[in-house]
Amino acid sequence: MRSFLTLLPLAVVLVSCTADKGPDLDPAVLGIPVPQTKIVRINAMPYIPDTYQMLDWRRKAIDYDRYVFDWNRNDEVGALIWEDKNSRPDNPGFGLYTTVKDSRQGPSSPTSHEAINTMAAVLSGGLVGIDKTSQDGRNYPKMLQNYFASANNWKIMTNGAFGYAKDWWYNVLPNLLYFGVCDVFPGVDGADDIQKTISEQFKAADEAMGSSYDYSYFDFGNMTGVAGGLPKQQDAAGGHGYLLLEAYRKFGDETYLEHAKNAIGVLNSQSESRFYEILLPFGIYAAAYLNAACGTDYALTKMMDWTFNGCSSSSGRKGWGVIVGKWGDYDVFGLQGSITDGGGYAFTMNSFEMAWPLVPMVKYQPQYANMIGIWMLNNASATRLFYPGCIDDDHQFAPSLKNLTNNNIAYEGLRYSDRYGVFDVCPIAEGDGPTWTSKNGIETMFSLYSTSPVGVFGSIITKTDVEGIIRLDCNVTDFYADRPYPVNMYYNPFKTPQTVTYDTEHLTYGNLKYASGKYDLFDIVTRNYLVQGASGPVQISLSARSAHILVEIPAGTSLMQDENARIYADGHIIAW
Repeated sequence: MRSFLTLLPLAVVLVSCTADKGPDLDPAVLGIPVPQTKIVRINAMPYIPDTYQMLDWRRKAIDYDRYVFDWNRNDEVGALIWEDKNSRPDNPGFGLYTTVKDSRQGPSSPTSHEAINTMAAVLSGGLVGIDKTSQDGRNYPKMLQNYFASANNWKIMTNGAFGYAKDWWYNVLPNLLYFGVCDVFPGVDGADDIQKTISEQFKAADEAMGSSYDYSYFDFGNMTGVAGGLPKQQDAAGGHGYLLLEAYRKFGDETYLEHAKNAIGVLNSQSESRFYEILLPFGIYAAAYLNAACGTDYALTKMMDWTFNGCSSSSGRKGWGVIVGKWGDYDVFGLQGSITDGGGYAFTMNSFEMAWPLVPMVKYQPQYANMIGIWMLNNASATRLFYPGCIDDDHQFAPSLKNLTNNNIAYEGLRYSDRYGVFDVCPIAEGDGPTWTSKNGIETMFSLYSTSPVGVFGSIITKTDVEGIIRLDCNVTDFYADRPYPVNMYYNPFKTPQTVTYDTEHLTYGNLKYASGKYDLFDIVTRNYLVQGASGPVQISLSARSAHILVEIPAGTSLMQDENARIYADGHIIAW
């Protein structure tokens, strides 16, 4: 094991990050807007897609929760959930089918289920206001502790089924999901101890890897990186850094912060995109926060380009990035997946989950507000195409089954061309389920693991009273951050200023609570007030083709700034 203190001396600065109110604050200088930075691939997306449609994503998430967590469903699909008393008899868990009618799973195979599915479903429900700790007499966050791997000495949350231990992102994502669940549902018995153990394991892993994450996966039992089998997944450094940052913000242990910096420093030092599945965007968030709060200088635009342009190396997951273009008559700009597989293969899960880290990122780096606004408007519009009820019959593999789940469960993905060679259309909504085993039928194209993160969109996205303008909640997936005031981004895609209604209804959960009363709206992009002394919904003016990140602070709060031009409201940094 190598000494952490000898590694990456330039990238890692072992100093505390603080958001405390300092002693030498001056009145804030207002009215100096933040110059916007362009991301090449996002800049190729339309301000608003020609085929724009926006679903009520909160309703989709609530309906999905009601459908999937129905233990007594007796229709053609049947119950999609079962109890698992075998994995950990001391703490019974539950399983969800990975896809509809997946022959590998069910009550007769009670331990065959995946954390990336069940944890995402619990998190989604919590994000849109469903109390999963007391739903139909069950405490689902407690049941998720079933995935904690102590028997093999890994001592992290593992994915569970199908032997994915040798695939790095499958090992990291369940821990990110679990930390999110624990922020939404604090105080669940045993959770803090598990989180602390996970944090220590990730710290030890970073200590062991030091300046190189050049592995296919990390063996947490033997504390060693392993190369072979799958391509190396160096972007896992981003997932490790993100989790360690959350651990620091939860527990206050500065050694977690030091190791978060090391992991993100390793990510930053890579020479090319190694985007593999979903972890690189989490690394971008961690880098953005550390730059703002700790004075690091990670190359954010480079990392954004790595994500959106994708991996171009034949030694990595070549072509994995963000799709730009129109497939047939459909705009598919912003969807995440393979840019090259059969002309392109967008995945439902990934298109949902990329919003989790990248939307709150703009609070800390508002120079990317316009780009994230454009991408989210395109992505959220196109993501509807995964649902069988939202794409025409000619462009889905199983139109005769489109009502099977009442439009609650999406196809696993959207392809440029049919991988099965049955249909000569572009695009086509379908899934890989029938290829996993000969016993799987066409129904397995409808994917629970893909749809379970729908609550990410459901909590972040709200339609406004102007078609084409959406509100993005920048707090709701910013887990363990200081969030005393509502922060929402509005992006106006039109070439003229628009007036929309600012709504004071905000999602809350756990420790995420806001005071009510008269308020001021401060825009951290223009560094100025949009509204002062308002009460209830109010009309606001949005500049043409621009994003506004609005902080709702108590009316009359004095704004101060420090020597780094960070703006404070009542001791809390509201503009970095």
